[in-house]
Amino acid sequence: HRADNPDAPCAPYGVNLILHASNKRLEEDLATIVRHRVPFVITSLGHPGEVVKAVHAYGGLVFSDIVHAYHAKKAAAAGVDGIIAVAGGAGGHAGTQSVVSLIREIREFWDGVLIAAGSISDGASIRAVEVLGADFAYMGTRFIATREALAQEAYKQMVVDCGPSEVVYTDVISGTNANFLWPSLEQAGFERSELVAGHGKGKLHDLSDEARAWRDVWSAGHGVANIHDIPTVAELVERLAAEYHEACSKPPSDALCSR
Repeated sequence: HRADNPDAPCAPYGVNLILHASNKRLEEDLATIVRHRVPFVITSLGHPGEVVKAVHAYGGLVFSDIVHAYHAKKAAAAGVDGIIAVAGGAGGHAGTQSVVSLIREIREFWDGVLIAAGSISDGASIRAVEVLGADFAYMGTRFIATREALAQEAYKQMVVDCGPSEVVYTDVISGTNANFLWPSLEQAGFERSELVAGHGKGKLHDLSDEARAWRDVWSAGHGVANIHDIPTVAELVERLAAEYHEACSKPPSDALCSR
């Protein structure tokens, strides 16, 4: 990138902007984004219309996190450049609809850039969502368990040690439904009976509380099912590429082809 762009030595980067009313810094954050002409902005938990206007004015791109096709239609109407379908099983704030269903539903009305998120942690999964119609795959939980990640070592190991049954979907922590690792909830003093979705009443707490929640309680998605080690990012990317190309070369079903 530096060789091809000598006048812009900083590689392209992005900023995630929370649009929920609880974000008291929203106006200030957006002004900072515009001032620095951030090239790529991801919006979540709110309508992206005003952000689209502000960012498009200087030539930036806006992608919108959504968990339902209803929200995807609103984002599309607002003029976003891409949609991120955060399906069931994604780490952090997520929906409950399967990635198969959500991607196919969105593709009925959206032919723009579409990113699939949720339970993706290997190259075969990347290929699978590509076949469904996604242009890119979003992978978060898998990269928590890498050497370079800034997560605590205990957090990384918990991602390796836990399975999908230890991922708890609750709105109690932040007020909006999200997936968390049960051992971290237990360490924080929660009982399973406290974590029933709906107790948080769907209201995102003040972001100062939110920051403490995400620091002390650790999030991950169902992708933990396929995470068994803590490699370097370079090792992981090389592995993902190999798994992806292997998946691309496979016939639809070994069982069917053998008959």
